[in-house]
Amino acid sequence: MIEVTASKKHFLGMPAAEFLRDYWQKKPLLIRQAFPDYQAPLAPEDLAGIACEQGVLARLVKHDRKKDHYSVETGPFKESIFPKLGKKDWTLLVQDMDKWDGDVRQLISAFDFLPRWRVDDIMISFAAPGGSVGPHVDQYDVFLLQAHGQRRWEIDADPNADKTFREKTELKLLENFTPSIAWTLQPGDILYLPPGVPHHGEAVDACMTFSLGMRAPSHAELLNDWADGLFERVSEEVRYSDKDLSAAKDNAEIDAATCERVLDIFKQHVPDSKAAAALFFGRFVTTYRNSMEIAPPPKTPKPEKLLEQLVKGAVLEPHPFARWAWCKDGREAILFVQGQSYSTTQTLASRLAHAQSLDASAISEIPASERGLIFELVERGYLVLQK
Repeated sequence: MIEVTASKKHFLGMPAAEFLRDYWQKKPLLIRQAFPDYQAPLAPEDLAGIACEQGVLARLVKHDRKKDHYSVETGPFKESIFPKLGKKDWTLLVQDMDKWDGDVRQLISAFDFLPRWRVDDIMISFAAPGGSVGPHVDQYDVFLLQAHGQRRWEIDADPNADKTFREKTELKLLENFTPSIAWTLQPGDILYLPPGVPHHGEAVDACMTFSLGMRAPSHAELLNDWADGLFERVSEEVRYSDKDLSAAKDNAEIDAATCERVLDIFKQHVPDSKAAAALFFGRFVTTYRNSMEIAPPPKTPKPEKLLEQLVKGAVLEPHPFARWAWCKDGREAILFVQGQSYSTTQTLASRLAHAQSLDASAISEIPASERGLIFELVERGYLVLQK
């Protein structure tokens, strides 16, 4: 079964456990009316306006049908370009819309059966009729929610599908694409695609699609980040040594004893426990890797003044670009925010990682001995005071 209809009880058309068992990272699934009568929380004009802002990751893809050529421009854009684009064959894509729009961000809560740190972002695309980004393959899971208008999706469900890429193209597109299944999605429909499935979407009419993409770091990315950390931690004075050296039988040979010493060097510097792996991965996966950095506020109130403002009605909200996660550390916990780690209690770590806002009542429930972390997060700009 590759197509289901959602129910009031299960927007995936089945319990989350069944979806994870049978489809997650295994095979595609079309969910009809996952969100019935869905109304997009922003209009195409709003998306175009955001694409003109500094710091926003936006792209404009145009398709020349005669040459089957796709061209790409990157933002920020000038508003004057949009009326000149014509009525067909172009697509505007804006990354990280969950950070720029609170209503878009609310969509993520529907997917709370997945680890929140696994979610990368919500990208929104607006396409004129015929607009597309070409046939391609993603290396991560994605949920494609049709938010407005209609889009036709084609996929190649063959596990041995040809994934050769075109040469000399601005986009990483497939050279050969032979679809085996095609659907037209209506507002409220969701298409789930696991990694590696060739697919192509084309706007039937002017439409918007929300793409909830999962973060799936490559092994190379993980190892590279770990190696970068090693350079900072390991002194140049720590060198290869061979105090147990024996007389060489063949002085041009790298013998087994040498290889064992080298292997021991590597073993000294890789995570040797679940705790070490968690500490590295927590810092890694909460580091925001796109252009936006969180700057500390120029001035923060002292703790007593901050509490006074909260009592008067102000609230603390997580910065929209801040990534949060936590892990157990014995009976305590480690809270991760933006690649930083903080030792605290399991209760507070979980509460902060889930918090949408903290008011005076919420702060009063936190023991005074643990509030220092709150103030530190405010000073770093990870928690923002909203009056």
